[in-house]
Amino acid sequence: MIQLHDLQFTPYIAEKDIIASIEKLSKQLNEDLKGECPLFLGILNGSFMFASEVIKRYKRDCEVSFIKVASYEGTSTTENVTELIGLKEDLKGRTVVILEDIIDTGNTIEALQEILEAKECKAIKIATLFYKPEAYTKEIIIDYIGMSIPNRFIVGFGLDYNGLGRNLTDVYQLKSNTTTMTNLVLFGPPGAGKGTQANVLKEKYELKHISTGDVFRYNIKNATELGTLAKSYIDKGQLVPDEVTIKMLNEEVEKNPEAKGFIFDGFPRTEAQAEALKELLESKGSQVNAMVALEVDDEVLVERLLERGKTSGRADDADESVIRNRIKVYYNETAILKEYYEKEDKYFGVDGVGSIEDITARLSEVIDRLK
Repeated sequence: MIQLHDLQFTPYIAEKDIIASIEKLSKQLNEDLKGECPLFLGILNGSFMFASEVIKRYKRDCEVSFIKVASYEGTSTTENVTELIGLKEDLKGRTVVILEDIIDTGNTIEALQEILEAKECKAIKIATLFYKPEAYTKEIIIDYIGMSIPNRFIVGFGLDYNGLGRNLTDVYQLKSNTTTMTNLVLFGPPGAGKGTQANVLKEKYELKHISTGDVFRYNIKNATELGTLAKSYIDKGQLVPDEVTIKMLNEEVEKNPEAKGFIFDGFPRTEAQAEALKELLESKGSQVNAMVALEVDDEVLVERLLERGKTSGRADDADESVIRNRIKVYYNETAILKEYYEKEDKYFGVDGVGSIEDITARLSEVIDRLK
């Protein structure tokens, strides 16, 4: 965590990931601008690091110039764009590539587009290191995007908070009020009612339920970069690496910056995954508060699942031997994590027999003690 003026910021994007996105963006520029001698127009002050990285990767003739505009004060845009340093080059018939550090509302880009169109450019291309799709309000197409990010305030790699932070090579995000978050790892054997209780608890405590299975299905169905990568392993019959899974979970956490906490369902499954989740939350100034496991006698579980199998249509709910094997696998996996979280004094076993309301009350007693 770092302190800039009166605010604290937590690590968000590593330099290596930023450089990787610039490499990809620069490769596309080289391919698209063959036969051109473009003018790269950097927007000061924020784009100086981004512009430097892009320009030194451009393999053909080009010219470079800068213009200074202002639309930010503190941590919010002023909606007022002012040109401070004008262009001296004759742009008539030229291809101009605007290099921006970050595009949020699009006010700066809209103003620049009008200025450049009046100068009769041949073509105007827009390249940005960071793009906030949730905040963007304009119709202008952004031609090259390094990274799309949630609508939050960041510093580093040229971006600042009231003058500080531009020299940071990693990017940091404004620290949210995560100290009051309640983050739970929820476990329960097949038939314990874990899904039902997760839905009840997320409403009661305003938590975000993150089911690893749902996250995988979403990413694969929508062919996201991570989903495509995960599918490539699945199609080969291989396990998806923990690094891919944790990146998916990180994206889900990033989508919900105002959440009061998270219920992690289906992750972690190993000690290495528990460590990865710990690091993820610590990077955001938070932590796993508890592993909560619903405890139900095996015979009760078998009876519940066989009864459910009469209407669920699931083959694995209709075969007692399959059910008992699923329960055995669960205990084998959970034993490792139970020991891990017991060492941190964060394991809580809760009786999972009774009405939904009774079980919720027992879980609530545990959660309320965490606050």
